[in-house]
Amino acid sequence: MPLVRSFALSTKKGKETWVQPIVDRKQRRIRFEIRTGPGCPEGTVGRNGAVCLATGTPVPLSYIRAEGKAGRMGAQLMAIVAEGSRGRIYLPPNGEHERVAASAVPPWMPEEEVPTPSHDVDRLPMYGMRRWGDSFTSRQLVALCSLSDLVAEARARVQVDAETAGMLQKGVQLTDFGSKPDAYPNAVSVYLSFLASREADFLSSLSTWSSNKQNELVRGTFSRQALAMTWDFAEANPFASSTGSLHNVVDMIARVIDGLPATTSGSVSQRDATVPPVSRGLCSTDPPYYDNVGYADLSDFFYVWLRRSLKNVLPIETSTLLSPKTQELIASPHRFGGDKRAAREHFERGLGVAFARIREAQIPGYPITAFYAFRQTEDSGDGRLASTGWETMLEGLLRAGLSVHGTWPIRSERGGRTNDIGANALASSIVLVCRARPEQASLTTRKDFVATLKAELPWALRHLQQGNIAPVDLAQAAIGPGMGVFSRYSRIVEADGSTMTIRTALGLINQALDETLAEQEADFEAETRWALAWFEQYGLSPAPFGVAETLSKAKNTAVNGLLAAGIIASKPGKVRLLDRDELPLAWDPTADKRLTVWEVTQYLIRALQDGGEIRAAELRQVGGGLGETARELAYRLYTLCERRKWAKDALAYNALVVSWPEIVRLAAELPIRASGQQTLV
Repeated sequence: MPLVRSFALSTKKGKETWVQPIVDRKQRRIRFEIRTGPGCPEGTVGRNGAVCLATGTPVPLSYIRAEGKAGRMGAQLMAIVAEGSRGRIYLPPNGEHERVAASAVPPWMPEEEVPTPSHDVDRLPMYGMRRWGDSFTSRQLVALCSLSDLVAEARARVQVDAETAGMLQKGVQLTDFGSKPDAYPNAVSVYLSFLASREADFLSSLSTWSSNKQNELVRGTFSRQALAMTWDFAEANPFASSTGSLHNVVDMIARVIDGLPATTSGSVSQRDATVPPVSRGLCSTDPPYYDNVGYADLSDFFYVWLRRSLKNVLPIETSTLLSPKTQELIASPHRFGGDKRAAREHFERGLGVAFARIREAQIPGYPITAFYAFRQTEDSGDGRLASTGWETMLEGLLRAGLSVHGTWPIRSERGGRTNDIGANALASSIVLVCRARPEQASLTTRKDFVATLKAELPWALRHLQQGNIAPVDLAQAAIGPGMGVFSRYSRIVEADGSTMTIRTALGLINQALDETLAEQEADFEAETRWALAWFEQYGLSPAPFGVAETLSKAKNTAVNGLLAAGIIASKPGKVRLLDRDELPLAWDPTADKRLTVWEVTQYLIRALQDGGEIRAAELRQVGGGLGETARELAYRLYTLCERRKWAKDALAYNALVVSWPEIVRLAAELPIRASGQQTLV
């Protein structure tokens, strides 16, 4: 019973290729053939279970997990991807390929157990993959063992070559890296060990095949910070020249080494962040994200291979079978017997001490910077965003006597990640600029705090929007200036005399953000304000004509005017907003007698989706500066869609803002169609 997430091999328009399962009832087996064109069948397994291709019988995940734990889950070749002169060639399974793969006998495999119930890796033991070695096929284990063992052989060769060239006598070494005669070969051994470690990312049974329109390639095991069960996996060929090959991995490592400064020396040390500092310096940190990533648990996937390569080179650093975990500063309940409260206290206490040590180590007069790319996703109980991760991080920061003085959103996350595709993943890290809070900081009341927040936050948000921060990052970025107000006081007193909590402050900051975006509606004309209010209430669904008429009066417009503007459709007794796909293809903004910001925004998004940034840039000649106003509307609409969990629409509005700088650049390069016409951008 094949468990397949997707049968697609290529989804490029006009070059669609997929795997067709063929049920052979006489042989009581399922084989696979390669097909082209539309018609790719749906996968057989998802979050809720699977379906048997032969009988159509639903199969619960509990049964699949039981079979996996019993050792009755195997693998079957579905297709072969080869390099052709003009791109990928997809071939049906080959019996010889299957025989060769099955004949591999690895000399060793990592027997260390995968930690459970660590939420980042516990999917593997659920399906019988309880040891780290179970994450690899026999052929992959042979390859990785060979690469790891070759490190020692290469080290011996480097030692001889270095002695012959007289390098060791010249003192070529890494500071404190073993004894002087061994320093150079040891350093090369460390670099070479990265080869097997990095190759493991592509040579595992958790690697997947990307069939999307941009890339057809093997995706690494760590396309996100977790190890999830993979049903159909892609086995990379290390001897080819494509993704996952030794050639590519060596090139990655070489480019990093080549980028290191050659004329200056530096030092790196691993130390406990909660112990007193050795010396002063400039501090910049990327603190752990509460319980979001189990760094130590995940690192064991690579550590087992690094240890095999380097146990004779770095015997102290590789003395443990797995990476240390007890002191790790994350809120992981499974390390406290499932006690979430104890896990949170461990995180808060440790992070507070770490920030205090950072403050001690910082050279006076210079700011401390803290990177944070953690998204607010929790409901605070009133429909607004909250975040335990942000709350606990800020708690530690303020407890150390630091205050926030600025916010720098930095575009730090690589596009095309697995969690980017079809989702609104963060694009930026938020850098908080911190300084020591003056000891004479005053206290204030909730009323004064809210008043100051409303006075200062709108300007800060305008500044962020002018910098074209992605809508998906705006709520996170607003925390910086908001906490800048909060942290300047020694204490904020609630009406009952208690001290305001950080969670309450975050809620008030998010409320002020909503109010600021709502106030920006004054930049929109009446029809757009009507469409915005209607969209918030009904989306694209129809609603009674009477409701539309009442709302139009409140917005100083009329239903007939909305029809004339081309933003609604009206049938007897019903009104609805037009979908972008329903907008006329031959729309000419220069001839539109009732142009609206709503209309411009929707046409820009459709142009961006259909023809990319160049097509959107061609819609520039609409006059009146409506392009920038459309970008403002996109921020507001993203917030509404995010709150209503309309992911597809939220993604569209986010994409328009992210693409705006390139649209502006391309529009400036296009010739003006007629004299006297102003531009959209």
